[in-house]
Amino acid sequence: MSAMETLIMIPGPTHVPPRVLAAMAKPMIGHRTDEYSAMHLACEARLKRIFRTDNPVLIFACSGTGGMEAAIVNTLSPGDKVLAVNCGNFGQRFGEIARRFGAEVDELAYTPGSSANPDDIAAKLAADGDIKAVLTTFNETSTGVTNDMAAIGAAVKEHDALLLVDAISGMAAIECQTDEWGLDVVVAGSQKAFMLPPGLAFVSVSDAAWSAVERSTLPKFYWDFRAMGDRAEEGQTAYTPAVSMIFALDTALSIIMEEGVDAFAARHGRMAAAVRAAIRALELRLFGDPAHASNTVTAVRGDGFDPDGMRKVMSEKYNVLLSGGQKELKGKIFRIGHMGAVTEREILTTISCLEAALTHVGVAIARGAGLAAAIEALAESP
Repeated sequence: MSAMETLIMIPGPTHVPPRVLAAMAKPMIGHRTDEYSAMHLACEARLKRIFRTDNPVLIFACSGTGGMEAAIVNTLSPGDKVLAVNCGNFGQRFGEIARRFGAEVDELAYTPGSSANPDDIAAKLAADGDIKAVLTTFNETSTGVTNDMAAIGAAVKEHDALLLVDAISGMAAIECQTDEWGLDVVVAGSQKAFMLPPGLAFVSVSDAAWSAVERSTLPKFYWDFRAMGDRAEEGQTAYTPAVSMIFALDTALSIIMEEGVDAFAARHGRMAAAVRAAIRALELRLFGDPAHASNTVTAVRGDGFDPDGMRKVMSEKYNVLLSGGQKELKGKIFRIGHMGAVTEREILTTISCLEAALTHVGVAIARGAGLAAAIEALAESP
């Protein structure tokens, strides 16, 4: 990272390593060639390791939201009842996609910053046996909260419902046991922990979900799991793939495998712990349930100061990019992303600049306290 390059510390897009950028500049190849098929199959095999699944992982050229729409249109039919678990902006989006396609949506909404309670989900399913699917986020980037997918999966599997999961900002960075936890359709996106530009969605599909695909009557063409699945064993997609992005994916997955799938996730836990320690040491208030704090993004309350003004100082004076709040949280919180290629250097640089920016906008802090706390947290972690 050059001295003039913006330090991107937002919850996506994230920093793209030079090796990955270089891969995108490789000469084009035919997408129906054996060379492409071999690369695609190798990518899917490594994605399965990250998803921790034996199920197919389909690769779509789209944003993560496209993957969410694919999950809906392939498993549901008009009038189906679904339970949408809303812990923030992206949980609300999942439910809205289902509503747009004619599903009957019962929303289980939580106060922003709260995590989903598996008992609430179980109670909803017990009260209405016609619910066909539960929609939820694994990691809610708008609030910095991670849901307990193991417990949610166990609750849903007690009933005859599918579990569709937006894991776009959590996959790879936070352990996700897709098969063990009974997650039926899981969506991930390229621009988060995978260290890629936006443009790819990865979707795993369980046997139960494939059965639902056969029953689904919602319209789909590009998003059709059956069309994609028919070509997947050949290392192909139904329609033209984003070949340069697959070059990049191949390289990014190699980087993850070199570090190790478990070590990659563990590093995210260490970086998150350092950020949270720094925020507490600066006597700022973390936003969200601390028992379910995300390892990919930390949300911080802007109590007594303008968080957007502080972020402007971070960007214009120190060339560090942070995110603000969304919708009802706009102007109330700021968010620090720490996923993908983020290392101790990026964390310590960000905290140093944060202390300077807070001082610049008149927030009284113990200067150096945040940096010292982050250093101590990193020193204590293996």
